[in-house]
Amino acid sequence: MRFPSVLKSGAPAAPSLRFIFLSSLGAGLAIAMTGWLSVVSGTPWLMAPFGASCVLAFGVPDSPLAQPRAIIGGHLIATLIGIITAQLLGDSWIGMALAVALALAAMQITRTVHAPAGADPIVVIMAHAPFSYLVSPVLAGSLVIVAFAWAINHLQRPGTYPRYWL
Repeated sequence: MRFPSVLKSGAPAAPSLRFIFLSSLGAGLAIAMTGWLSVVSGTPWLMAPFGASCVLAFGVPDSPLAQPRAIIGGHLIATLIGIITAQLLGDSWIGMALAVALALAAMQITRTVHAPAGADPIVVIMAHAPFSYLVSPVLAGSLVIVAFAWAINHLQRPGTYPRYWL
């Protein structure tokens, strides 16, 4: 029986089981490491948007949004904008909306667009995060994710991740 062309999917093929296994392992290990480092250091290394960063870094490593420049730069820029906005406007919904909009604009200007970082301004505004949040968890956790992404993606296809650093 032939199905009408309307039912054909334009979605990409599912990745290999090896890719699924290694990418899932990498995402789990990166989050586990940031969680463990948070516990042993008494300093946060983990924040919720890092889960989405792992989906990109391990699940679609060829994407521009999965490159180290985007992961590290996007999180740093969006978080900084969130903290500054909170200092100026408090934790209002309008401040959150403005911070997300400004974060997107800044990531576009700096070529560091990273979709998970779009959540950072909301996270930091709601948490009343201090400027030190930029170092830990944002920079520290982003570096852990990038390091694991490099290692796992190197196992998948040596020399293909990252596509670029800067």
